[in-house]
Amino acid sequence: MSIETVKARLPAFAKDAKLNLSSMLSDESLPAQQRYGLFLASAIATRNREVMVAFDELARTNLTPQAQDAARAAATVMAMNNIYYRFLHLADNRAYETKPARLRMNVIGNPGVDKADFELWSLAVSAINGCGKFINAHEKVLLEAGVTEDAIQTAVRFAAVIQSVAVALEAGDAIAPVAEVAA
Repeated sequence: MSIETVKARLPAFAKDAKLNLSSMLSDESLPAQQRYGLFLASAIATRNREVMVAFDELARTNLTPQAQDAARAAATVMAMNNIYYRFLHLADNRAYETKPARLRMNVIGNPGVDKADFELWSLAVSAINGCGKFINAHEKVLLEAGVTEDAIQTAVRFAAVIQSVAVALEAGDAIAPVAEVAA
């Protein structure tokens, strides 16, 4: 499945999602590896098969296999960390914060790509997953690494666009059969 196929499948009510997707795909304000890794990690975070497949196809033509794996790893490790640390943040019982997490996160220390790229991908995934603790942690590391606020905002905007495309596809698939039966 290609990005063009995904765009063609977006329902009429998702015109803004389609326009934002087109705009995002032509936006070259981030370096290629940051951009395509961000697309892939964010697509995986949506958990939408069509979106994942389309952006994986795009990543394969624009990223090294090592960068592809790092983007996949960012989505995977953030899926775990965002749940665990969001729990710590939301739980009233602060005793959990004193206990060791006992979660393997080696890829964060050695992602196989530029650390700032991996952090940017992790930030985008954390935004999709709604983990404020990790949004703040990744933003801090990125700013210390010299990544601009504009680049950070762009990364989160791209993640938001990719999430909206996934939601639109799922809504269109769910609603269209119901509307056909009602008619």
